[in-house]
Parts: sequence; structure tokens; C-alpha cells
Amino acid sequence: MTKLILFNKPFGVLPQFTDRGSETKRPTLSNFIDLPGVYPAGRLDRDSEGLMMLTNDGKLQARISDPKYKTPKTYLVQVEGDVAEENLAMLQQGVELKDGLTRPAEVERIDDPELWERDPPIRVRKSVPDCWLKLTISEGRNRQVRRMTAAVGHPTLRLVRWSIGDWSLEGLQPGEWRADE
Repeated sequence: MTKLILFNKPFGVLPQFTDRGSETKRPTLSNFIDLPGVYPAGRLDRDSEGLMMLTNDGKLQARISDPKYKTPKTYLVQVEGDVAEENLAMLQQGVELKDGLTRPAEVERIDDPELWERDPPIRVRKSVPDCWLKLTISEGRNRQVRRMTAAVGHPTLRLVRWSIGDWSLEGLQPGEWRADE
């Protein structure tokens, strides 16, 4: 029987079950999920928050995480600065990164979303405005969203993956998970 777990990964949690890279124990998925036989379908950096999916089905894991399937992933992104229309257009057309041109993204400015407080909070500079974007990509390069926003002059301050395909974080607080039936 296929298991699919939707998990709201808090900031600072490693997207794996064990911490092999540090003398000090950092929080991992095992601090929140005690289900044998499920594995992450894709990654979400330690300094990012939001939806991670875990499954015991290798084909489903590949369909979710392999870029060839072009599964859309939607992020709520707080960026430094006031993003102009021409910068949004650059993201919509694709951005040249060191590892090549990204696929076009769907992106729009949004009002500040109603999210949980982040611990620790982002750094705030009174002299520099910020704004929120809703950005959807269909590939998953390493730190892609952060690199895309930086490439158009707006470094990411906070990154929350809200959805993968039709699955979303709706109703999940940080550290909570639910099985998708």
C-alpha cells in the first residue's frame, strides 16, 4: 500500500532522517516523523520552510522529484526590494544562471501571506523595503528560486514551498504532517 506523507518542514530542519555532517546534532526529519519505510521525494534546503513529501513508492517519488516530469512547485518568497514589472518579466521568461537558462516561471506579486512566525525571524533593514512573490517553477535545480531572485536583483529573505502539484500545506503548521489518502 502506497504511503504519501505531507510535511510542513520548519526552518533549520535538515531534509533527511540523519545528520551526518555536523558535530552538533541538528534537527532532522526523524525529530518529527516516526514512520518506517518512507523517504523524501525531493529536497528542501535547511534554510527553507514548507511542504516536503515523503513516500514508500519509488515511482511516485520519481514523479514528484524528477525534473523530467515537470511537476509544478509553488513558493511564497519574501525578497529584498520592491520588485518592478521588468524583473517579474525576466523571471517569467527564464533567468540565466551559471548552470544555464531556467524554464519560464509563473510569478506574481502578492500581499503579505498569513504565515506562522519564523524562528529565528528574518533580518529586517528599515532602509530596504521587501515584498512577497508567488513563484511557480517546473524544475528543481539546487537552490533555484534563491538564485533566480538574486539574478534579477532581489535576494530571497524567506522561502516557503506552499505546494507541489495538487498537494499543498493547507492546514499544516510547522512540524506537522498528515497522510494523504
